[in-house]
Amino acid sequence: MPVVKTDDVLGGDPRLEGRRVSVLHVAELVRTGYSPAYVADQFALSLAEVHEAMAYYYDNPDEMDALRERDAEVEEELRDRSNAPTKPA
Repeated sequence: MPVVKTDDVLGGDPRLEGRRVSVLHVAELVRTGYSPAYVADQFALSLAEVHEAMAYYYDNPDEMDALRERDAEVEEELRDRSNAPTKPA
């Protein structure tokens, strides 16, 4: 199952075709210690789909870095705009 980008699905982020699961999400879980089999089970993916996502991740490091950076910026902006109490220092 190939990796695709569709403007109206996940904001155009690379994802597995026919799924709403981003390559970056799959890769981050695997890279932080979850086994490919566990990730496949959690997202109802085949092991082959997890490996397809990982192959795309490693074949496109600049794109993945840009997506990770964008996500961090959005997270920071949301935190700055939040009314939730902050943790004491």
